Amino acid sequence: MIQRVLIPILAIAMVVVAFQSAGWGGVAMVLGVLVMWVLLHFYRTVQVMKRAANRPIGFVDSAVMLNAKLRAGVNLLHVLALTSALGRLESPQDTQPETYRWTDAGGSFVLADFKDGRLVRWKLERPATPDAPEDAQRAQALPPTA
Repeated sequence: MIQRVLIPILAIAMVVVAFQSAGWGGVAMVLGVLVMWVLLHFYRTVQVMKRAANRPIGFVDSAVMLNAKLRAGVNLLHVLALTSALGRLESPQDTQPETYRWTDAGGSFVLADFKDGRLVRWKLERPATPDAPEDAQRAQALPPTA
């Protein structure tokens, strides 16, 4: 919310200061810098979306590594850059928070909740190993050792 207000105010202030100190040449320079900044952000967004378009929806190489790299407050574009894939939408469309899921080849997955495009919480889920119930049954069947 602050960025939506602060960035335009800062840009206008830079143009005003540039005009007062260097005239129209200063305004042209500041506007050139601002256009370059917008183009860099646009280019980054296009590159992230281009990489994501070439991958299956909701797939990530390693859900555990994604879980380790996530931080609260990062935006959805940052998470898309980390995963190189669009997440599979798990929540109803156009509701807040939005929940996306990324799954790896081993069946582990990360559920990430985004409120207003910012990551608020996430959870790593791993599939149950088929050996675990058998080990538990064997441990119960064996008599305790002294």
